[in-house]
Amino acid sequence: MKITLLVFFTCAAVFCNAQINLGKYNYVDEQIAKQGNFPTNNVAEIADAITSKFNSNEEKARSIFYWIANNIAMDPKAIKQRDDKNKLPEQVIALRKATPLGYSLLFQEMCSYAKIRCLSVDGYVKNFASEINEKPDEINYSWNVVQLGESPEAWYYVDACRASGFLDVKETVFTKQFTSQYFFADKKMFNQIYFPDNGAWLLGGGSKSIGAFYALPVIGSEAVGLELRKILPLTGVIKTTVDKEVPFAFSINNDNTIKKISILIGDNKKKQKEEPMNFDSNNGDIKFAFTFKKEDSFPIEIVADGKTILKYLVEVKDK
Repeated sequence: MKITLLVFFTCAAVFCNAQINLGKYNYVDEQIAKQGNFPTNNVAEIADAITSKFNSNEEKARSIFYWIANNIAMDPKAIKQRDDKNKLPEQVIALRKATPLGYSLLFQEMCSYAKIRCLSVDGYVKNFASEINEKPDEINYSWNVVQLGESPEAWYYVDACRASGFLDVKETVFTKQFTSQYFFADKKMFNQIYFPDNGAWLLGGGSKSIGAFYALPVIGSEAVGLELRKILPLTGVIKTTVDKEVPFAFSINNDNTIKKISILIGDNKKKQKEEPMNFDSNNGDIKFAFTFKKEDSFPIEIVADGKTILKYLVEVKDK
């Protein structure tokens, strides 16, 4: 497969999982951090070393996730050139860098050695407003699903690639930043950002088609820690007229608070100054409105506390 243009404009954010208490993994993470990076070991040896002291498959999967995310780096050159030739687990271990597919296959292989059922899932992500309603010709990302029980609800999402850090906008520099919550990620939030090529791996429901997925606004990586819900407008293209008020709304997990919301108009080369919004906040429900003053077409970003959480395309016509 061809790999994605995996770009993060700012620090990769965290998934906040309502079902999984991430604090319970502190012991696992601490133990794996002490073991180091195993510079001369192969995949099987590393998998055995990092999982052998844990009893449950959940802890073993977490140990694999933590080790990969902290010891494998994104490969900027391969990602930019869409080059997946070094995707095999032993190649990834030798190079200590990977594309999203390389991360996914390594996680799957290590889980196999630990006798954990895990699959690599190919699919789609979108990062830019310009991608709204523009389905790519090929799948552009990979992640994993892990099974801990027999029921359909016992499958969980894992993305060790995004958990490892982020690339700059030019896809030339990787910044290491571990983000814990890409492990057993909140399914509803995950399904607004990822879409599997095989609908069987759309866990917990989501967009009915690839077209419906690409019609949604872009949800920034910074948004997932808020558990964004009830997004308005729900479509990624906003069509309005000059001086007409456009309502915006979304809900967040009550454990989070937002102090400032702004709108940022324009693309990377022509972004205007952020415009602060007056907004209402009630039990996690956020509401505000904005009036566009000029006839034009342009991308916008909704920025919460300095982090981009939503991206739209706006088409403003004269009255």
